[in-house]
Amino acid sequence: MKMFLVMGMMLVSGIASAASLKEIETLKPPFKLAPLPYSTDALVAAIDQKTMEIHHGKHHQAYVDNLNKAIGKDKANLITILSQISSKEAAVRNNAGGHFNHTFFWQILTGDKEKQKMPERFEKELVANFGSIEKFKEAFEKAGTGQFGSGWVWLIRNDEGKLVITTTANQDNPLMDTATTKGKPVLGFDVWEHAYYLNYQNKRADYLKTLWSVVNWSQVDEFDREITKK
Repeated sequence: MKMFLVMGMMLVSGIASAASLKEIETLKPPFKLAPLPYSTDALVAAIDQKTMEIHHGKHHQAYVDNLNKAIGKDKANLITILSQISSKEAAVRNNAGGHFNHTFFWQILTGDKEKQKMPERFEKELVANFGSIEKFKEAFEKAGTGQFGSGWVWLIRNDEGKLVITTTANQDNPLMDTATTKGKPVLGFDVWEHAYYLNYQNKRADYLKTLWSVVNWSQVDEFDREITKK
């Protein structure tokens, strides 16, 4: 409810404030499409304005609308739905995943140069887990390009508290009880073609490499702090 109030207050300006991971996970029906936390032309270093308008205003809106239709009278929050997705019909799985994944995705992107700076704490975490920032990015890009068809590539804290890279097909995510590798996401890139095709056509690798230029590392660090309580 807290997030809905915040979003409602920000609708006038058309800009949404950053959300905590808990707020995203516990959104309740009827679900709503929040405005982007920046203008649609804020990410042009990696994503063109037209793609942002279509991706957010049409694709994400469709997930929200279809999720509300599919859940009927179910009042469970988003994290509960995702954690029990194996018992849900395909329409709920696809659209609940689509709503969470995109809400999360918009938050970890930014055109703000200050927020694009990686906090020292999180940099140390990545180096400790992957050897270097360069090796982490290489592994993340490799996983993203290797995801066959539509899907997502994620950096998560797994159940053992370790940072690991994983992928999911379609609109699945690591919060679902059906996920092969479960955990809490701290970073996620959309590798559906609609996320990049206008600019990159079939060059997914170029899209993934360029997307680093607009990552909101400040937000990624905050998500990870929520999980680790650091």
